[in-house]
Amino acid sequence: MHGQPERYVEGLPRPGRCLVMGVLNVTPDSFSDGGDYLDRDAAVHHGLALRGHGADLVDVGGESTRPGAERPSEVEELRRVLPVVAALVEEGLVVSVDTMRASVARAAVEAGARIVNDVSGGLADPAMLATVAELDVAYVLMHWRAHSVTMQQHTDYDDVVEDVADELSRQLDAAVAAGVASERIAIDPGIGFSKTADQNWEVLARLDRLHALGRPVLVATSRKRFLGHLLADEDGTLRAPKERDAATSATSALAAAAGAWCVRVHDVRSSADAVRVAARWRPGNADG
Repeated sequence: MHGQPERYVEGLPRPGRCLVMGVLNVTPDSFSDGGDYLDRDAAVHHGLALRGHGADLVDVGGESTRPGAERPSEVEELRRVLPVVAALVEEGLVVSVDTMRASVARAAVEAGARIVNDVSGGLADPAMLATVAELDVAYVLMHWRAHSVTMQQHTDYDDVVEDVADELSRQLDAAVAAGVASERIAIDPGIGFSKTADQNWEVLARLDRLHALGRPVLVATSRKRFLGHLLADEDGTLRAPKERDAATSATSALAAAAGAWCVRVHDVRSSADAVRVAARWRPGNADG
């Protein structure tokens, strides 16, 4: 099982280099791959392929968080996610569930998921933090200000890096107060969520500020719009999402070199190579 981390330190997988989380969207409307893996068998096949390409874990999500996306019902999200999580766990994969709903988190963990990846950082569902505490699983807590329909109306910051760090710190405190073990929490600055393209770059350039919060940092830039802006044609046409993978792998290498715990990506092979290069680049690290 290439790429699978065997060691769990402080409740989170820690193989000695930056992890690679493969994205598996079982949605009809995700910005990059919506509709590609709605069929259970297609989704499971893709999850296995992600592992084969070097993913340390696979993140299964049933709700698109692209700007402007409408939420599915709880029943629909469960219908999309649970059969895929259960099948991948049966195949021996380390699975995280990408959800903002406590009920979906609970059901997915009961089906074998080992990490809850909550892009709302516990703000979308008041039951989430207590549920994660009860389940005693690893938790990725992201910086978040609003649901996808309105999130790009919330991009006002005095200093985007300091404000993101402060808001994450408050949510970390809330999670710990709810009973989530701090050693099981990773943080995500929420690239592309309630941030302009320039603000995304500012956050990425100052990951050290997030490391100062004392928790592992997940970086999720894969195929996002700010990369499309950077790579736009002379006429302003954005680079298409699936043509942003080379740029994504560059951000993966840079994030890994800056100390990121994990990168979350669609094209796993290129980022798996990138994080290994970044690890080997460090003096005294012969393993990569």
